[in-house]
Amino acid sequence: MDKTININLGGTLFQIDEEAYKILRDYLKSIDIKFRNTTGGNETIEDIESRIAEIFQSQKGTAGIISLENVVDMIRIIGKPEDFDQPGAETETQSNPYRQPGSRKKLFRNPENRIIGGICGGLGAYINTDPVWIRILFILFSCFFGIGLFIYLALWLALPSAEGDTQKREMYGSMQNLAKPGQSYNTPADKVGNAFDAVFKAIGKVLFVIVRIFLIALGVCLVVTGFLALITFVMITVFHYPGAFSTDAVGVSISYLPDFMNYIISPNLVPWVKAMIAIVVVIPLLALIYAGVRMIFWFRARDGYIWLASLVLWVMSAATLSIMLFNEGIGFAEKGKMTHQEYFTQTPDTLYIKSGIRIDDLNVDKEIVLPDEENDVFFINDDKKEIYFRTSLDIQTSEDSRTSYEVRKSSAGRSRLDAERKCERLLYNSRILDKSLYLDEFFTVPSGTKWSFDYVTVKVYVPRGTIIYMDKTVEKLYHSYNGHDFVDDPVNRYWKMTEDGPDYIESDHNMR
Repeated sequence: MDKTININLGGTLFQIDEEAYKILRDYLKSIDIKFRNTTGGNETIEDIESRIAEIFQSQKGTAGIISLENVVDMIRIIGKPEDFDQPGAETETQSNPYRQPGSRKKLFRNPENRIIGGICGGLGAYINTDPVWIRILFILFSCFFGIGLFIYLALWLALPSAEGDTQKREMYGSMQNLAKPGQSYNTPADKVGNAFDAVFKAIGKVLFVIVRIFLIALGVCLVVTGFLALITFVMITVFHYPGAFSTDAVGVSISYLPDFMNYIISPNLVPWVKAMIAIVVVIPLLALIYAGVRMIFWFRARDGYIWLASLVLWVMSAATLSIMLFNEGIGFAEKGKMTHQEYFTQTPDTLYIKSGIRIDDLNVDKEIVLPDEENDVFFINDDKKEIYFRTSLDIQTSEDSRTSYEVRKSSAGRSRLDAERKCERLLYNSRILDKSLYLDEFFTVPSGTKWSFDYVTVKVYVPRGTIIYMDKTVEKLYHSYNGHDFVDDPVNRYWKMTEDGPDYIESDHNMR
């Protein structure tokens, strides 16, 4: 069993083990040698012993016995004798109660004498003056375009708070003021300063309450916004919740947009892109929620390393995502086109444009709307791994007396030749039968290929005076291309070709 020794420090009895006692004895001897021949040295030594007793009482030791670890922690808190103020001129020590000669000060925010952030209290301790006058200067400078306010905020962000005894000693340059924790470290210079200080503290308390209310309200907004955004992201990307996040059409959902990446990005990159997107989106939302919680409950946490690690992870993920998307985007650098034109053997007086295979005839799993002027709807068939896009229809006046139609395909690729090869793979069906032109409502991007900004447009060239009939599906394609509002009229579907294009007319029995 280790030997213990009873000692008296600051009027308090302690039990201390033998090894710790030896370290403490040497430490107190060094303190005694340091201050015995200085003015007020005995009082300083007594204050230090009282401070050591308070630290030991707060540590309480194992089974009430002061251990070597307790002594080491005490020395770390108070400091080594060689770090204390050097003895020097007696007159300077007596005339300046804030510090002893030879001490070096550092600028901190003063938590013991603060109204808002402790900036003025810290400056007062640093320049040995009453902080009330510094507060008055900040108020005066704030009246000039808010200069004082900006300086105060900058110092608040830049200066650390003097939390421990070591930092307070560095702030005041004095050891003797550390004997009684909790007391005021700055003494007002006069009664006027006291009065101003009391007014400032009252105003500070009111401002503190206002700021706390504002921060709580702001924190609630941040938490709610971040939480709802996070839930939205999870519902869209994980659960594909249909209809909850719709665009401009009822039942049309953007929930399947993450699945669309399987058809526009190389398959081996899709999992990585999804992971990077999740990190880039989720980390800011979690940070938003955490910042809101801290504003609401106003607690301190040693989370600097967590913030730094999160920032590094976010930057690396964003950079990786940018590189991957840039590499994929190179595949859309050049545009290519392909055109196929076919003529009617006989120019009909009445041209019937009818739909071939329609979207409703297909077994599609998902419908997605994209903001695009020419073709903003596409459909995904997961079973066949195919994508279907609506075609566009345009009707123009023929330059001769012949009726014809032209299918124009366009794609993007790494080069023009690559883009033209991609045009060839697009599947679209159209045919002429007597006086009728049958057009499919959609074209297909076949399985095993990626979407490369593919579009198919059908242009029909009709002589002037020709009557044109379009069924409901074809008329939608025509109106969509020209930006007209579609009006479903089951009877009147006849148009007459004029110099300016098709002109809507009422049908009669002679046209049918």
